[in-house]
Amino acid sequence: MKIGQVVEQLSLRVLAGENYLGREVYWGYCCDLLSRVMSKGKKGGLWITVQTHMNIVAVAVLTEIACIIIPEGIQVEEEVLKKAEDEKVVILSSDMTAFELAGKLYQMGIESQSQE
Repeated sequence: MKIGQVVEQLSLRVLAGENYLGREVYWGYCCDLLSRVMSKGKKGGLWITVQTHMNIVAVAVLTEIACIIIPEGIQVEEEVLKKAEDEKVVILSSDMTAFELAGKLYQMGIESQSQE
């Protein structure tokens, strides 16, 4: 599934990386502990987190995660969004909770990454 399809189906707001909505999403992960995402994240992932600091961009670049979704309408600072644009990282926003997002994404066919 492409990021743009996820955006459309869940009425998400694109905060950064609008030019990269054609990327494929293969799995989902919901976690706020950056070290855990660094060890478990894989290319093509969709990551749900309430974290909004600059390090989320670095983790997304390191793991080649396809996009980040920030739940609950949590605001992301402009400097983080600028860095995301510079690094070609897609950041999306939703008013839904992380739990709601995960459930809807699962219903759409995006499953949890395999635990290898």
